[in-house]
Amino acid sequence: MSNCPPVVLSFSGHDPSGGAGIQADIETLSSHQCHSTSIITALTEQDTTNVYRIFPQQPATIIQQANRIFNDMPVKAIKIGLIGHADIAYSIAKIIIEHPEIPVVLDPILAAGGGTPVANQALIEAIIEALLPLTTVLTPNSEEARKLTSHHDLDNCGIQLLQSGCQYVLITGTHEQTPNVTHKLYHQDRCIETLSWDRLPHDYHGSGCTLATSIAALLAYQLTPVTAIIEAQQYCWDTLDNGYKIGQGQHLPNRLFWMQTDP
Repeated sequence: MSNCPPVVLSFSGHDPSGGAGIQADIETLSSHQCHSTSIITALTEQDTTNVYRIFPQQPATIIQQANRIFNDMPVKAIKIGLIGHADIAYSIAKIIIEHPEIPVVLDPILAAGGGTPVANQALIEAIIEALLPLTTVLTPNSEEARKLTSHHDLDNCGIQLLQSGCQYVLITGTHEQTPNVTHKLYHQDRCIETLSWDRLPHDYHGSGCTLATSIAALLAYQLTPVTAIIEAQQYCWDTLDNGYKIGQGQHLPNRLFWMQTDP
């Protein structure tokens, strides 16, 4: 068993374009040499430009699938992405409560990269009520952090999200109008780390999935949350720096960039 890769369970949506969602999670976990297990929360109609429709799956089915995985494999970390419906959020919370020893990384996806909302008010409230108190690392972008709180100032957002029950909050700054991209990490009622990254020239489809899943993978290897969060930012930036444009919309992260060889 010592040679077995750590198992990470991902709850997320299915992206037919392969840029985000479950496919992004699987690629990221494979890149980190983890074993990926996955439960699809919602089917979607989307491409690299935008999300057009969401088809949430049955909450009872999600619970049944999760129980099968937990009864069969030693899950070391949980990652949550697109949820799709408030009832699904509550179902995922029930699953997590039964496994309190497993770290949880939540990427609170509230809108698609193209701007389409993918979470109504009921789902936002379910995330705040049921999932934030169970979250080890929360990874909202600045717009999501504001929607999940009553604040505009990001420091106040970070503190309120910690007070909602999250152990760590990483607010990413891609959406802010700044020369560089600044990510701020909050823990124990304060900002404990600020990292600045060169702003790349493109928009990317699946970058948030990549970052959150990388954190989950590193937690599965039993890195400390702070170390996992910092190392995952470097990995994510490298996937974007090596990204490519294959569709009509955003660029895609190259999550297996390290496998490339010069022609």
